[in-house]
Amino acid sequence: MVQPPVQSISYKSTRGGAEGLTFEQAVFEGLAPDGGLMIPSSIPDVSKSFKQWKDLSFGELAFEIAALYCSSSEIPHNDLKEIMLRSYSNFTHPDIVPTVQFGDIHIMELFHGPTFAFKDVALQALGNLYEYLLARSKKQLTVLGATSGDTGSAAIYGLRRKENVECFILFPLGRVSKVQQQQMTSVLDDNVHCIAVEGTFDDCQDITKALFGDLPWKRKYGLGAVNSINWARIMFQITYYFYTYYRHFPKCDGEMSFSVPTGNFGDVLAGYYAKRMGLPVKHLIVATNSNDILHRFFTTGKYDKEPVQQTSSPSMDIGISSNFERYLYYLFGEDPEKLAEKMAAFKSSGKLHVEPSELARARQDFVSGCAREAQVLDTIRSLSDNFGYCLDPHTACGVYAVEELRKALEWPSISEHSMVVLGTAHPAKFGDVVREAIEKPVVMPKALEEVQDAKTRFHTVSNSVEEVRSFIEQTVANSQSR
Repeated sequence: MVQPPVQSISYKSTRGGAEGLTFEQAVFEGLAPDGGLMIPSSIPDVSKSFKQWKDLSFGELAFEIAALYCSSSEIPHNDLKEIMLRSYSNFTHPDIVPTVQFGDIHIMELFHGPTFAFKDVALQALGNLYEYLLARSKKQLTVLGATSGDTGSAAIYGLRRKENVECFILFPLGRVSKVQQQQMTSVLDDNVHCIAVEGTFDDCQDITKALFGDLPWKRKYGLGAVNSINWARIMFQITYYFYTYYRHFPKCDGEMSFSVPTGNFGDVLAGYYAKRMGLPVKHLIVATNSNDILHRFFTTGKYDKEPVQQTSSPSMDIGISSNFERYLYYLFGEDPEKLAEKMAAFKSSGKLHVEPSELARARQDFVSGCAREAQVLDTIRSLSDNFGYCLDPHTACGVYAVEELRKALEWPSISEHSMVVLGTAHPAKFGDVVREAIEKPVVMPKALEEVQDAKTRFHTVSNSVEEVRSFIEQTVANSQSR
């Protein structure tokens, strides 16, 4: 496949404190030294050439997109293609991310990977990418991530048994589902370490950011990120927006809209990049649960932090959406100084407001909907009763948002337009909630069932940066002496 012409890609911080980084540097950097996030220097435009990809397999398409953001001088294309093809070889469906239709809504099933959640698509690839880069550089990597449920298990399954990697995953004690916790903590490989924090996901995320912000410590321990603050996570997720478009419009003659269950804003941001690259996307719907900071922003222009509520969709129980900073960079006219000022003010006050003109532009990029707890259960029940299909509570937020916005958003006939909800997790991962809604148990995949009574291992700490730092230091020292 011939690559379309593209400018040389380098990477920079949203806040202006770093620029000219290579792809490899951006991937290992995670959080930028100035506290910003790494973004590409430019967004490739494939609007005139994307039709040539329409017949590719998922792995082949993932390579074509990744190759636009990583030059062959960094990773030879043959090597990059092998990484991508291998990353999806253990998915259980031949389409990797198939879609199913109910009425005029399609569900993109992103849960056919090893941990039955959408994050496998990116984290299987990131694990293989890390392994490749570490093997040739002889580096040691300490991976640190925070999870509200699914990132943790997907990262662990992507990094277990990888050489030269120690993987530390923080999760909020008592705030992930039992299945999610079992998936994470039943992986007993020597290089995997789960840390239960007595707090919320935002507390876990704050600890992670504090450790990444300690630059001497970050360098000493070779800290790397698996959260969606890592640019590679976003890049890998762009693939399924293109892939699903081609499956619906093989002649590339229609438009698609996507409703995305949203917590940390990474998944819907990948859709935004796909649209900016030239994919014919009509609407991107930000679907939230009761933790609705993003819905409030897109309706009022006010991004104000509020206490996190515990809900039936725990992976979306997030008060501050880390990836939102990447979008704000573009909303503020790619002005890093303005963004840095806004983020500093937000850190001190918990409030970030935009001008009416900026809100108007944001609402051209995204619309939003919010599903409260009763509405999540009603949506799960309705789809089960009407179509015999079982939703997890996160995907239910996405379906509800479509129904909420149906009258406000006019979309063309089904022959010209498809509305796709991203199905982010297998319903069995949230069996108690689904059972409450449909009044019968969910059939659990064999691989999930096998971990439910498995032996587990994790370390509990208070909401303390220093406790986590000390545990990592001791664990790394013990691993080096093995």
